Amino acid sequence: MRAFLKIKHVLLASVAACIPFIGGIRAFAQTWTQTSAPSTNWTFIASSADGAKLVAIASKQACFGCVGVPVGTIYTSTNSGISWTQTSAPILSWISVASSADGNRLVAIVNSGGIYTSTDSGVTWTQTSAPYAAWNSVASSADGIKLAATVNNGGIYVSTDSGASWTQASAPQESWASIASSADGASEVAGTLNGLIYTSTNSGGSWDQAGTQTNAPFRVMVASSADGSHLLAARVRLALSPTNGSIYTSADSGATWTSNNVPEGGWNSAASSADGTRLAAVQNASIYTSTNSGTTWTSNTAPALNWNSIASSADGGKLVAAVYGGGVYTFRSTPAPVLSVESASNHLALSWLVQHKDFVT
Repeated sequence: MRAFLKIKHVLLASVAACIPFIGGIRAFAQTWTQTSAPSTNWTFIASSADGAKLVAIASKQACFGCVGVPVGTIYTSTNSGISWTQTSAPILSWISVASSADGNRLVAIVNSGGIYTSTDSGVTWTQTSAPYAAWNSVASSADGIKLAATVNNGGIYVSTDSGASWTQASAPQESWASIASSADGASEVAGTLNGLIYTSTNSGGSWDQAGTQTNAPFRVMVASSADGSHLLAARVRLALSPTNGSIYTSADSGATWTSNNVPEGGWNSAASSADGTRLAAVQNASIYTSTNSGTTWTSNTAPALNWNSIASSADGGKLVAAVYGGGVYTFRSTPAPVLSVESASNHLALSWLVQHKDFVT
């Protein structure tokens, strides 16, 4: 969590805490460890802010030799991937899942189906009132109250009551591919299947095309910092594209974008720490990480597997990556507090960015 130490006249006055959503680490390690998750077609994975509670979608065909939309199951872990449990979620064509900061509230969408939520870390699931649609991506605020979901060749729907009711936003009818949310749910970013990026600053009430993106055969996967100012867009090359995918970052909520110095490739998924400094992205055979908001990237010594999805803890100290046709892997590094000084009325406020650790004198 982010803890604040308030000082007045060089005296300690009070200590408080807020959302566990920002953190700092010394450096990204490059040792990845396979968890006990079964070997299967993992398609999507999400993490709580502290990296302890994980939720992942496993996909499989409905029957041997079947052709069409695969069905799947949802697995969860409450100990950073040490053990996994198949949840009671119905066997459906799950395609994406999102988690609240504490990992208690989950939301999962079904391709050509509905939207389900859980308030007990995936033990039980409830179908919401969302319409049946070709859902393909979902995002959650830190408290799990504000949700947003995209429809392929359709619109964007938002909920402000944990999924009890849904409203179609004013977003254009697009081939949406992914969506991400800030911690408070006010800022959202969404990518399309033709290379476009849209942003919203009012919880999906209105949308603007971000930057100077042009139509191109790329699927854009997006990630956001907690405050929505730092954005990450990983482009996946589609069949008609003359070039491979690339990674772009923005430090001004999507107004301008910078192409990152990474190898071209089919980037399948991207993740960001809460402060937007520590980034991670996976492509078919490698994992890359950055500790400086995308200025430079490092190729990890992860095995050459079909990496399909990646998620990060709030401080970037815990990463979890899923393999299509394989297992689930984790990496861990030791967080180190990052201090900042701010003026707060007549006080001097020191804040440090760590997870679930109280200040002790």
